[in-house]
Amino acid sequence: MEFIDYYQILGVSKNASEEEIKKAYRKLARKLHPDLNPNDKEANKKFQQLNEANDVLSDPEKRKKYDQYGKDWKHSEQFAQSHQGERTYRGGQEFAGDFEGSDFSEFFSSLFGNTGSRRHQTQFRGQDYNSELQLSLADAFTTHQQTLSINGKNVRITIPAGIENGQVIKLKGYGAPGINGGPGGDLYITFSIKPDPRYKRSGNDLHVTQSIPLYTAVLGGEITLETMAGKIKLKIKPETQNLTKTRLKGKGFPVYKKEGEYGDLYVSYNIELPTGLNEKEKALFMELASLRK
Repeated sequence: MEFIDYYQILGVSKNASEEEIKKAYRKLARKLHPDLNPNDKEANKKFQQLNEANDVLSDPEKRKKYDQYGKDWKHSEQFAQSHQGERTYRGGQEFAGDFEGSDFSEFFSSLFGNTGSRRHQTQFRGQDYNSELQLSLADAFTTHQQTLSINGKNVRITIPAGIENGQVIKLKGYGAPGINGGPGGDLYITFSIKPDPRYKRSGNDLHVTQSIPLYTAVLGGEITLETMAGKIKLKIKPETQNLTKTRLKGKGFPVYKKEGEYGDLYVSYNIELPTGLNEKEKALFMELASLRK
């Protein structure tokens, strides 16, 4: 098994803090993500190595084992047991050893793969992978499918409507292959939902600011409101004040994995004052002002 320097992959020192590791991973993940490099096999390979490096170095226990045992860190418990005097068999001959001064890689080479007389090879589960998938708010609003490139294969996943920013889903068996026929690891996908220029999401509720003409605010009327589900007609009460907020029940964001359930939409009104008034319009406003004295 070839040694992979996880610190070098992330571009950090061996003394890097958890926050430095997290920042380095996010920066490189955006650059190497398969969605941004669909035809670049080398970038895809580097992205897989990046996820593997982040999985190990972001976990204090895994990082400690990696720093101590290198490429064989996943088998560190077996090696530690051998130092406690556990009896082991090699080539059909029993011996007890503390393996002081022995090479860790040689120990596992003899234990798990290169001794012809050994009848059984211990199986180990593959390593888990971590990945980040960016979505727009509109993407998260509807159930849809996306195709991901995982270990050189295209995998189509269904993303349910209402998924949250930072939510993690698991794809069982899509991590690193197992050792000696062991089960594959899992792939954990963290969803990152980009801010929307119009709507602000709060749980399953949405908030939006809607401009209305001064005359409509004063006299009342009807406007067309653009929601994420389409256009609706909205009645404005006479003498509506600036920043008045109204609640539209069930017009917000879909509830995750609860079909037909939605949060609410909160609309704040921004009253637009007329500009470029002509002389007649100014006179009318002055007359109105005198009537209000």
